[in-house]
Amino acid sequence: MRGRILSIAGSDSGGGAGIQADIKAITALDGFAMTAIAALTAQNTMGVVDILDVPPEFLRTQIRCVLEDIGADAFKTGMLGRAESIHVVAEEISRYRKIPFVLDPVMIAKGGAALLVPEAISALIDSLLPLCTLLTPNIPEAEALLGVRIETEQDMIDAGHALRGKGVPAVLVKGGHMKGPHLADVLVDGETVEIFTSQRIDTRHTHGTGCTLASAIATRLAQGRSLRDAVKEARAYLIGAITHAPGYGHGAGPLDHGITIAANWTA
Repeated sequence: MRGRILSIAGSDSGGGAGIQADIKAITALDGFAMTAIAALTAQNTMGVVDILDVPPEFLRTQIRCVLEDIGADAFKTGMLGRAESIHVVAEEISRYRKIPFVLDPVMIAKGGAALLVPEAISALIDSLLPLCTLLTPNIPEAEALLGVRIETEQDMIDAGHALRGKGVPAVLVKGGHMKGPHLADVLVDGETVEIFTSQRIDTRHTHGTGCTLASAIATRLAQGRSLRDAVKEARAYLIGAITHAPGYGHGAGPLDHGITIAANWTA
């Protein structure tokens, strides 16, 4: 087991996204998963039914409790919900500026429910974006952060540069919402732009893809990979997890996070 990854995010009772997906992905990639839960959700593959926020000071206590004893080799954040929680996370993470930090700006659930209240968006931009190593927005999230429309691959590149202008060293704009048989994710790292492409998988089982990818990247960074290699390896893991999705639920079903474990298992 290599690499200690602290995931700060919301809990998904359906097990497909959020903290549960993070723990599974980190473990599958031979990392050690630790958590600080920002919110509890009641949800399944059909959508989010209810959300219960964790008090910000208890979120702070979770983070400090873990870091003061076990420590971390990478941070990953997901659903944070409120501005108060975002400020707490920023205050705590700012004490560990040398540790890689992957920020997944979770704003809207797969079923359309808002997971980040409007007033928290400015807190995310002002307090948390400047601290991260990599920002991983999908197209709707990038549009919300920038107030622009993204319709082409060039728009994705421009969005990556614009988000870097907000103090982010590197941005991975995910193209899953773009139409067409191929999927492109755009990594803007400094002035370098790299486009990762793959064949689109025809499936409805895509619940937790963003959480899974961000956690996988954080794990590889914790294990000493370069940013480019971390993204490349995390995408390969995600594609395998989608391809072997178990088919659970009546909506956007979960992935098979355990593909690496099953491949090596002997009775």
